[in-house]
Amino acid sequence: MDVVFLSRLQFGLTTAFHILFPTLTIGLALYLVVTEFLWLRTKNEIYYRMYRFWVKIFAIHFAVGVVSGITLEFEFGTNFARFSQAVANVIAPLMAYEGMTAFFLEAGFLGIMLFGWKRVPPAIHFLSTCLVGLGASLSAFWIMAANSWMQTPAGYELVDGRFMVTDFYAAIFNPAFPTHLIHMILASYETTAFVVAGISAFFLLQEKNVPFYRKSLGLALILAALLAPLQVFVGDQKGLVVARHQPAKLAAMEALWNTNLTGGAPLALFAIPDMKEERNRFELTVPNGLSLLITHSLDGKVLGLKEFPHEDRPNAAVTFWSFRIMAGIGFVFMAVMLWAGYLWLRGKLFVSRRFLMTLVAVQPLGFIATISGWITAEVGRQPWVVYGLMRTADGVSPIAAGNVLWSLTLFMLFFALIGASYFFYVLRTLRAGPDLTSPIPPVQLPAGMQPGVEAS
Repeated sequence: MDVVFLSRLQFGLTTAFHILFPTLTIGLALYLVVTEFLWLRTKNEIYYRMYRFWVKIFAIHFAVGVVSGITLEFEFGTNFARFSQAVANVIAPLMAYEGMTAFFLEAGFLGIMLFGWKRVPPAIHFLSTCLVGLGASLSAFWIMAANSWMQTPAGYELVDGRFMVTDFYAAIFNPAFPTHLIHMILASYETTAFVVAGISAFFLLQEKNVPFYRKSLGLALILAALLAPLQVFVGDQKGLVVARHQPAKLAAMEALWNTNLTGGAPLALFAIPDMKEERNRFELTVPNGLSLLITHSLDGKVLGLKEFPHEDRPNAAVTFWSFRIMAGIGFVFMAVMLWAGYLWLRGKLFVSRRFLMTLVAVQPLGFIATISGWITAEVGRQPWVVYGLMRTADGVSPIAAGNVLWSLTLFMLFFALIGASYFFYVLRTLRAGPDLTSPIPPVQLPAGMQPGVEAS
């Protein structure tokens, strides 16, 4: 347990804890924008009630996300000081842009979004909701830009061991960035859709506030139906980028040890990679499957891990299984939505107890997939902190391992306290249920937004 391992462990656990909250705030922001638009468009009060209920969950997640995110940014300096010094000219501006655009935008309009219903016109309130949602997505934009630059660095030159920006456009829109960003945004939307669906299904099973939770569930499933197949497609495109720019990561993701010199590379459905023996145990493969996915040819060449020096190989076992968990959950969501479509055609979408129980069961899977995706991206990049240019071991702070262990223990206690408080307030909000009786503020529709007729 040296300083490199402990620093990576602390940063990884902090990231895994933190990412749960912006994932839901990004997705809930979209859900709230759609809900408020429907409220203004139809004047159906159930959409107003939905907004007021789900915005409470949004506020709790936003608060915890800010607190955990601040600790994460401090760890750049405490745990990876040498890395921070080397990449400051690239990463620091991106972090500053996040604060000056995303965080300021969210903080500036969050108060209106939460407390401005009777203080500002409906159009201004709706604009505030949209701007908070935009701020959440902008935050993801800059964080993904920084992380994707570490995956596929571009727009820089090395001067005395420091990365100096020569082209900010190239640095931000590096090869990994487009699919990196879209994949994360869609993951947030999809995770949120299934969280809302799972919570709604739980209360429908208990027959509480049935009209309210039916409407919440229906809207969530519409979003999920659009997002689930799109995420599978974007995931495939992301895999092609990894194959082009990070072949060692791809080989680890697929537990591929040998380059196919003749014939196609197999796709491992199941395997137990053995790093020491450089082989897989108990593997189950599809012949030529990987070549078909990556090169769109049955005999396309795919590099194996043995093509890379031992010291340049990521951990195949961790990367292989984290990727399989993420991808597997994506296909589970696809199957659930196919089932939902079948039940909808038969008019049994809201009354099938098996389906509702399934929605409750799969509710946390989006978070597991998101964390697994980050593990795949970060462990698959090892041993590099800047891919191919700076090793993680060269980026850690020159401190004793005991100091990192002490701070890691303190952080875990801190996160346990924050997590307990989070669950207390979320569960209390969910148990209280939606407010179905308070007066509704008058709606003065903005120009061009005329009331429609709400379908029964």
